[in-house]
Amino acid sequence: MLYWLTSATSFAQHEKPNVIFILADQLRADAVGYAGNTDVITPNLDRLAKESLVFDNAVTVMAVCAPWRASFLTGQYPLTNGVFYNDKPLPSEALTMAEIYKEQGYQTGYIGKWHLNGHKRGEDAFSARDKPVTKDRRQGFDYWKVREVTHDYNNSFYFDENDQRQVWEGYDAFSQTDSAISYIKKNKDNPFLLMMSWGPPHNPYHTAPAEYRAMYDPAKINLRENVPVHLQDSARKVIADYYAHITALDKAVGDLLNAIDKQGIADNTIFVFTSEHGDMLFSKGVLRKQRPWDESIKVPLLIRYPDKLRKAREIKGPINTPDLLPTLLDLSGISVPKSIEGTDFSSSLLSGKDIENEGALIMLPVPFHEWNFSNGGREYRGIRTERYTYVRDLAGPWLLYDNEKDPYQQKNLVGLPDYSNLQSTLEKVLQSKLDYTNDSFLPADDYMTQWNYLYDKQDSIRAPDYLQMNR
Repeated sequence: MLYWLTSATSFAQHEKPNVIFILADQLRADAVGYAGNTDVITPNLDRLAKESLVFDNAVTVMAVCAPWRASFLTGQYPLTNGVFYNDKPLPSEALTMAEIYKEQGYQTGYIGKWHLNGHKRGEDAFSARDKPVTKDRRQGFDYWKVREVTHDYNNSFYFDENDQRQVWEGYDAFSQTDSAISYIKKNKDNPFLLMMSWGPPHNPYHTAPAEYRAMYDPAKINLRENVPVHLQDSARKVIADYYAHITALDKAVGDLLNAIDKQGIADNTIFVFTSEHGDMLFSKGVLRKQRPWDESIKVPLLIRYPDKLRKAREIKGPINTPDLLPTLLDLSGISVPKSIEGTDFSSSLLSGKDIENEGALIMLPVPFHEWNFSNGGREYRGIRTERYTYVRDLAGPWLLYDNEKDPYQQKNLVGLPDYSNLQSTLEKVLQSKLDYTNDSFLPADDYMTQWNYLYDKQDSIRAPDYLQMNR
């Protein structure tokens, strides 16, 4: 077990803990040094892990950007808040994290990528990505340096509180971190909630600063065993650039942690580092997310709070996206509103116990964009337990893996007689999750009609016999 020392008296001027939430985009769970990856260079995250709760099975409920964000900020599942498709708007009336903390006297700030404003029905799919998010659509955040969506990290702009366009100088994650440090200095004497959302390491992979790209030789990159041989050269080049982004972000994490220490607020600050979803990075021969495999659904999650979480340790039990907000609220001494569907695991964390959770729900109600129907996408529901993955699609059971014996998920156990009892048990766990969330697991068209959504571009086109593809 790892320990760290805290001062007898916090330097903070208030009793309520600050909350700093750092979100990377498309950073998968195994792409950090503390997780055992010997290729990626992340000294600051590795140091942070030695001072934090390290969640080995942090699972994204829906492995794509906007649905994760809406689920996290509301503590709800995607079919409850309606954001199960990118660029669809989170309803203004949704009760969100910033509104809850603001009611408790917190200053609230948001920096970086938002991706929750969405576009109006019938508009182009990406029409809102370069427009300002008006004050009534900021879901309780006051300090505001935000762009709806961009992945042009070296030519990046944002809109401020007055909807005025401003420019991030250089690599935007560095400038955003500087802004976060400035915010912390100005608000250190009062409780604050600050969320910073970086765009990297989301593709394009090759756009990290040159000095970080120079740190990686593609020929020396180790690959996961499930990367097909014919794609391994491409995978090494992509992953080397992906790691360059991560090392750049690690530098920013170090700057931020140093600033927190200098301001004397480390002990009384809940510091969270995580990501929305992962990236397949040529595992199973594909890129990106939405898929139910670990490379897509598992993310890093570190929570440091020296005043109350005094012992650094690993957490093995699975935690899901909607569980994050209620857990943070209770750690902050704030009552959890009834609108929140996730589980508050703070009592287990505070008492030194592991999380008791049968499994984390994973879903894709509507395949879209990079994994739409014509690209092989399918509706699915599943669970990721500490050991197993079980998934079914509309045609029935689809995937079953023993992740302990088969960490690269190469042997599908669905339908094998020796695993029938296990499959039955996991099916019951999955069904209990669906019952709890009032999820009838309907075809995609039903949800699009229910929420009055239109498919973007060619997303509605189905390949012939798509239910049987890749079975």
